[in-house]
Order: sequence, then structure tokens, then C-alpha cells
Amino acid sequence: MFDFLNFNYRVLLCFVFSFVVVCKVHSVLVFGIWVRARIAVGASSMAGLVCSKSGMEQVLVENEVQQVKLLDSVNDDFGGVIVELSEAMDLKVFASMLKASIVLWRSQGKRGVWIKVPIQLVNLVEAAVKEGFWFHHAEPKYLMLAFWIPEGSHTLPANASHRVTIGAFVMNKKREVLVVQEKCGIFRGTGIWKLPTGTVDEGEDIRAGAVREVKEETAIDTEFVEVLAFWQSHKSFFGKSDLVFVCMLRPLSFDIQKQESEIEDAQWMPWDDYVAQPFVQTHELSKQLVDICKAKEDETYFGFSPVPIASKLPDQKSYLYLNDRDLKGSEV
Repeated sequence: MFDFLNFNYRVLLCFVFSFVVVCKVHSVLVFGIWVRARIAVGASSMAGLVCSKSGMEQVLVENEVQQVKLLDSVNDDFGGVIVELSEAMDLKVFASMLKASIVLWRSQGKRGVWIKVPIQLVNLVEAAVKEGFWFHHAEPKYLMLAFWIPEGSHTLPANASHRVTIGAFVMNKKREVLVVQEKCGIFRGTGIWKLPTGTVDEGEDIRAGAVREVKEETAIDTEFVEVLAFWQSHKSFFGKSDLVFVCMLRPLSFDIQKQESEIEDAQWMPWDDYVAQPFVQTHELSKQLVDICKAKEDETYFGFSPVPIASKLPDQKSYLYLNDRDLKGSEV
């Protein structure tokens, strides 16, 4: 006999099972559409920020949600961030941290990114360059990398374009000028007697640099008087320019001891003999400087004297160089 109740029960079970299967398939389809939408959004921006907590980021990087620690950074004064690396890490770990950090910085509207890489962590540079960082400048113990987050051309300042150098005019009461012959450089082996010259150190004032260079090259102690003139010299050192300041100094000692490593010879030379050198007579710049130095000795020319002003650094002074004689004369 046909069992009607059992038949209805089996039909009901089949209906319920089919309904559950359909619901699960529908849920899978909906979830798949949502995942594809999330991936599409992430792909359009290369990475998507999901959440942040305690220095860890869950980010969508290369279509994969990852939890990555961020790089430590501080804000600069121009809407960007500065990262100073100090701890050794695996290259892949650093690459992940950098990707996640860029995601966060972009979401915060940051602009420029600076990464200071100490020389012992130079292995990390490759990962940063692959993300679009470029070399900004280098010092003996670190490399500075830069990156621009917004679209379009960056507005980050360029690396330093100039060195500061000095030429020292030192004359004694006998009208003898302190001159040297160099062992290296463009004047090596030419027999030309020239004024002591040199480069101002980082953090060193022009006046201090001039006194130091004279001391190093000739062992003569001097007192800075004023800046007589200055000029620019381009493409002089690895494509950089020089700002050359001609400084007048007053001798405080007179016994010359040449610097063996750089100076071939040094002497107190009569002014007329110095001026009579063929190079000085034919080189336009040298002729101009001779005229300025002579006018200064004849008290018909006045340069720029250092006037101390407050510095950003505590217990230090900066100097404003100006023609204070004419300035004081205008105040009378």
C-alpha cells in the first residue's frame, strides 16, 4: 500500500535541503561579489587601508589583506613625514612596513616622505627605490631618500646647490701679502703664488672658516676684518657651484710653517711682486681683486663687516655682513 505520510515527509525533507543549498549558494555568490568589489577598490589605489591599532595595520596590499607593523615617523613642518631607520630588519619585512606606511600616510593627506638610511642599513635602499623613492643627498654616515605622495610634480626642495669657500687677503705692515703655492688643484706645478683658499665647514661661519684655513695652510694666526667681495663659480665640484668670499684678515703672528700635505710653499711676498705675476695681470678676476685689495689698503674701499645677531642655536651668534661704515654715516 502506498504510504502517503512517509512520501510527504520525504518530499518535505527534499524541499528543505534544496532551500538550504540555494541559500548557501546565494550567500557564496553575494560574498564573492563583495570580495571582488573590495579587490577592485584596492587595485585602483594599489592598497586600501582597513583598520589601524597599536602601530599595526591591516591593509589590502596586492589583493591580499595583511597585518603589518608601521614605520616610526614624525611629522615635518611642510605636511610630510620623516623616518629615521635605526634597527636592522629583513628586506621583505621592511618592504611590507613601507607599503603599509605609505597607505596610512596617503589616507592622512601627507605629502613628502623622507627616509634617513644609516650606512649600516644600506641593504634596505632597494625596497624603497622600488616603491618610487629617489636619492636626495648623502653624507658620510647616511643616505636620505625622498618620496612624493600626491599626484603631479613634487615641490620638495632640491639638494644643496653651493659650497661656501674663502680666499684670504692677509697683509702685514711692510705691505707684504701672505701667499702660497699649492701641491694639488689647477695651480699645481704652475709656479703661481696665490692667496690662501679653502672650503668652509658645515656649521662654520665665514669669518671662522677664513681664520682656520689660513692657520691650517701657513700656521699664521689672524683676526678677521671684513668680507671684501664675493663671486659665484659654477660646475666646480661634481656639478655644484661655489660661493667664494674674499676676506680681509689682520695677521697676529708672522712665522710661516707650511701645511706639508697641501702646500708646496708659502711666504710673505711684496705686494708689487704679487701684482706683477703674469697670471694676475692677465686674469680678469684676479685683476679686479687686486684693485679691491689695494683700494682697501688705501682706505678708499669698504667691505662688509660682521655684525653679531641672535642665532637659532643657544649660546651661539650668527653674523650679518654689511657695510657698517656707510650705514653709520647715514645715521649721523
